[in-house]
Amino acid sequence: MKSENVLLSKSYAFAIRIVNLYRFLYQDKKDVVISRQILRSGTSIGANVEEAIGAQSKKDFISKMSIAYKEARETNYWLRLLRDTNFINQEQATSLLIDCEELLKITGSILKTSKNNTDT
Repeated sequence: MKSENVLLSKSYAFAIRIVNLYRFLYQDKKDVVISRQILRSGTSIGANVEEAIGAQSKKDFISKMSIAYKEARETNYWLRLLRDTNFINQEQATSLLIDCEELLKITGSILKTSKNNTDT
């Protein structure tokens, strides 16, 4: 039996939360610009993790995982901006930021391990 990929599961669940946040920002707050930015970056994390799993080489895996990490960094930025401009409340922001930080830690750890195990 194949074990669950924790990063894939967590990034997918996070993407669902981001889609719901996008709906809230777009419909309730009438925001177009930031809502689209966070939708793009927040859903891209999981998409790049999925691509990394199907990578054709170690170099390709590291490249896709690096993109996932950068997208998580960008999402972290948008979440802080939304919090600090009162588009979302402290409770919403904290919950999303905790999940985002977890994705950053996991992807960062995978990248560090992968780069250390690369024969160059």
